[in-house]
Amino acid sequence: MLENLRERLQAHRPRRVGLRLPEAAVLLPIVDRPEPTLLFTRRADHLNTHSGQVAFPGGKRESQDSDLLATALRESREEIALPPERVELLGRLSDVVSLHGLRVTPWVGLIPPDLSLVPDPGELDAIFEVPLSHFLEDQRTHTDVIRVDGRDYYVPSYRIDGHVIWGLSAMMLVELLAEGFAMPINLFERPPGELLYLPERGVTRP
Repeated sequence: MLENLRERLQAHRPRRVGLRLPEAAVLLPIVDRPEPTLLFTRRADHLNTHSGQVAFPGGKRESQDSDLLATALRESREEIALPPERVELLGRLSDVVSLHGLRVTPWVGLIPPDLSLVPDPGELDAIFEVPLSHFLEDQRTHTDVIRVDGRDYYVPSYRIDGHVIWGLSAMMLVELLAEGFAMPINLFERPPGELLYLPERGVTRP
């Protein structure tokens, strides 16, 4: 499974967003277990923005970052104590624009299962893993219909052990499933099952 993922992501040509926006990057860490898992974080409840939300480790680019991969690896080290040298880079996914006007670049990396990862209590409440099979079997609870600037996005929402994976993280996950695992899933075709229509939004641009 993971060897095919590596080959597919290396052949993938991710889309770049040409807008001049503040930059951020995240890491989608796949844990190399007999049944591979995807690692997520949960943002601390005391934070002023995005408190309690599930996300991938990452954050805004800083001046000392040589590139956006360096951003993703630095943020992962700061947030969950993930040593950059233990990350085997598998590939990059397409840029996505957050509703707050950040251009976010996702990277996919393979990490060993024996790391002593620790959440930064200033930013995170938890680190948790979900078997990739949960997503490959499309065990979504429902689909959020998010209209952004007049276009509908069909974004899966997953509830796992009290955690909800949705929004921007789920959009990145869809591309990982489609491009990395050849799963017939995308954000622009209405899927079967329950739909939840969210209020129309516009992207905030600086």
